Amino acid sequence: MASAPEDPCLERYFRAHGAAVTSAHFSPDGKRLATASWDTFLMLWNLKPQARAYRYVGHKDVVTSVQFSPHGNFLASASRDRTVRLWIPDKRGKSSEFKAHTAPVRSVDFSADGQFLVTASEDKSIKVWNMNRQRFLYSLYRHTHWVRCAKFSPDGRLIVSCSEDKTVKIWDTTNKQCVNNFSDSVGFANYVDFNPNGTCIAAAGSDHTVKIWDIRVNKLLQHYQVHSGGVNCISFHPSGNYLLTASSDGTLKILDLLEGRLIYTLQGHTGPVFSVTFSKSGEMFSSGGADTQVLLWRTNFDTLHCKDLNKRNLKRLHFDSPPHLLDIYPRTPHPHAGKIETIEINPKLEVIDLQISSPPVVDIFSFDSTTRTETTVRTLPDKGEEICGYFSNPSLMSPECSPTTVKKKAEDMSDLPSESQRSVPLAVTDALEHIMEQLHVLTQTVSILEQRLTLTEDKLKDCLENQQKLFGAVQQKS
Repeated sequence: MASAPEDPCLERYFRAHGAAVTSAHFSPDGKRLATASWDTFLMLWNLKPQARAYRYVGHKDVVTSVQFSPHGNFLASASRDRTVRLWIPDKRGKSSEFKAHTAPVRSVDFSADGQFLVTASEDKSIKVWNMNRQRFLYSLYRHTHWVRCAKFSPDGRLIVSCSEDKTVKIWDTTNKQCVNNFSDSVGFANYVDFNPNGTCIAAAGSDHTVKIWDIRVNKLLQHYQVHSGGVNCISFHPSGNYLLTASSDGTLKILDLLEGRLIYTLQGHTGPVFSVTFSKSGEMFSSGGADTQVLLWRTNFDTLHCKDLNKRNLKRLHFDSPPHLLDIYPRTPHPHAGKIETIEINPKLEVIDLQISSPPVVDIFSFDSTTRTETTVRTLPDKGEEICGYFSNPSLMSPECSPTTVKKKAEDMSDLPSESQRSVPLAVTDALEHIMEQLHVLTQTVSILEQRLTLTEDKLKDCLENQQKLFGAVQQKS
């Protein structure tokens, strides 16, 4: 079926990652796209044709999640190397490294005001960080298995998380307590997020389903069964009227939440699709998957005035506001299996003269530090195979290396510092870093114990006061 002008269309695609693309996020101005990959790198794409792209080198393992801050001045990334990095998204690419998790970190998410960052990890914890001081604040512990995703609500008062323990939990950021719990007996959620006005949450299920709950009445509103593989990622359109899904069945799907039905199936990837995200304006969306490609799509189908809807949603960020009819998508749940009115779009068959993006790539190396790291800029050679071995451990690269030196093989790189030339041997440095990590974890544990002790003391004090009152009352009666 030929696509109509109001149907989504594939505009261009990017190829530079050497492995599966795990995450993507548009800058607030919609002019850049950040992507993360199994190849341990972040890529920053300028959406202008043939504009220079940046590859950020610093993580030592798979990069699982990436997100721009609301003002676009920072880029946060999570990795299986157990760290979170905060990058300045420019050609220098300075970064700070956050260490507190004791297992791979699965997701990062900024609060809407950019003041806080929430991270989810396979250590079963969710951690919240202060971005102004770039410090760890507190942890949330209630999940009993790996936490796959955690997201702030639009007003920052709540956090939603999902775990392989088959639960989706809602947390209150004020009292740091779990205030709601949705469980599933079939599968677990790979990804969760709030809708733009914060009244509903959507979960991407490993059991091939997409579920939407109204968190004000704790009711399952919609239940879609449109994929034939696990759903890995979801993204709400800024209007809140549409939901974009990515699945291991190799397709993207677009759901109309007001009508409660599947409206588009998009094909373009070979193999599982791991990431989807709308731009802030909703005019574009991107997808990334196991085929290492990043596809850039033009939305086209949204005829509503997105700015007006955004203004309405901003006015309705507080749950105590009177309900609005459009807050609750169809009044009854909508179980859904594929219907004939679904439109299928396969750009491999239909798109002619597609603009293929092969921009020049600049590599930006970040040298590891527990605070801020120094960086240098180099241009990738025509064939990058010669230096790929060094990307996995950027600390082996000497700051004094020139672009011509980078092209040499390991045995020719005489200016690399040897173990004996270093002021501190690598083994000692690694040991010290490990000790610092453990000390940091112990510090946070002591802090939590102190909080619990304080609460216990307060309760004991209340008990003693009540006991004295009862004793006084008994004496008066006698």
